[in-house]
Amino acid sequence: MSQRFRIDGAAMLVPEDRTGIPALAGRSGTYALMPTAPDLLVFSRTPPEGGSIPTPRVVLSGDAGGFPLSDLIAFLSQSRWSGVIRVHTPGGERSLTLREGEVRGATSEEPADRLGEVLVRLGYADRAQVEAVVREQSASKLGRAMVERGVLQAHDLFKCVTHQVSEIFHAIVLCREGSFFLIDQPLDEKMGHSLQLSTQSLLMDSIRKIDEMAHFRKRIPHGRMYVARKRPSDGKLEEDEDRVLTMLDGRRTVLELGHAARLSEFDVTKVVFRLLEGGFAGLTDKPAGAPASAVAPEKTVAPRVRPPVRAVAPVDARPVARVFNFIFREIRDEVARSGMDREFIAAANAALSNQALSSSPVLEGLAFAADGSLPEGRLMEAFDRHRAHLGSEPLASFRQALSDVMFFLLFQAGELLESRADEDLARRVKELLATLEAP
Repeated sequence: MSQRFRIDGAAMLVPEDRTGIPALAGRSGTYALMPTAPDLLVFSRTPPEGGSIPTPRVVLSGDAGGFPLSDLIAFLSQSRWSGVIRVHTPGGERSLTLREGEVRGATSEEPADRLGEVLVRLGYADRAQVEAVVREQSASKLGRAMVERGVLQAHDLFKCVTHQVSEIFHAIVLCREGSFFLIDQPLDEKMGHSLQLSTQSLLMDSIRKIDEMAHFRKRIPHGRMYVARKRPSDGKLEEDEDRVLTMLDGRRTVLELGHAARLSEFDVTKVVFRLLEGGFAGLTDKPAGAPASAVAPEKTVAPRVRPPVRAVAPVDARPVARVFNFIFREIRDEVARSGMDREFIAAANAALSNQALSSSPVLEGLAFAADGSLPEGRLMEAFDRHRAHLGSEPLASFRQALSDVMFFLLFQAGELLESRADEDLARRVKELLATLEAP
């Protein structure tokens, strides 16, 4: 637990409880106050005395508005760093857990980021079902309880948890105010769901959202702008747009509307932007009833010119398929030691048949064999048949599709295995993936 201090009106530093007093023991000396953002204080002892403290410890902190967190996360991914990134913003605290550079989990204080809200928002459950389970189970067991009750299938839960973590990841990357902390601490593998997502894939998706948010910010400079209704719905708005429009009274900011509508900051900003574009809403920096300042000016954006698509070069996808099949069998074998391989394969095939793991056409019509592998011949035929539609880097698209399948299998295995077996399996999978990078 962090020790809390208060700076009173006389600029005196006062511990809020007695735990804060020993926290300063051994820290006597003269300190320089470094220039930082309003929500962050950094003191540096002069002259420095050195030394170290045990984990958990903050190894890096800074102003989220002065340094792009996407660059920091990309660096941590390449460095295969393990630890926690914590971000404090006016909307609440969010954190991201990395193990060897890959995303293993995320947490958030934002109500819209809760798994129950994600289930309702994506249409996998209604609010009454979620509330009924929460009354009987802790929030951390909500997803598994929904599967056991037959409300969700395993791949539905995987999709929702992946979406939840992705949304928290994107909110952290899009953050432009507040403070961030890099914390070196041991990771608890069994906190929440066992999950492993590609940091690079998440970053690529975030680049698109950063681009979109930059466009939105030309009319909505930040989330503390107030939004008022200018005219009623015309019956042609999307469900979220209609819902937010009914909440516009000129006394709520964009961030507050997001809380009320249970939408992420990105999603509510996008909705408000569309309402502004359609003339349904207006924007001010003062709440209704206060002297209003100038409304944010409207600007037009030149259309983006897409680069020409390069010709698809011949590639051999067989080595990629063989490595992933080896990984799939390794995961299945580990689950088989617990006697749950039949249920495991059945859930994986249900996910494939519903196209819940990837939108790639190379996986259409495929099913796992009893040993956990995909039919290599049919996989190669599908790749050759659809290669021209897999973009300028078809092999990378093929690998991403198989990675999506692998992450689901690891997620499923993590729900079934003991912590130590799960960690050992993740290590072996990491080593097998590394063979694809070998020259």
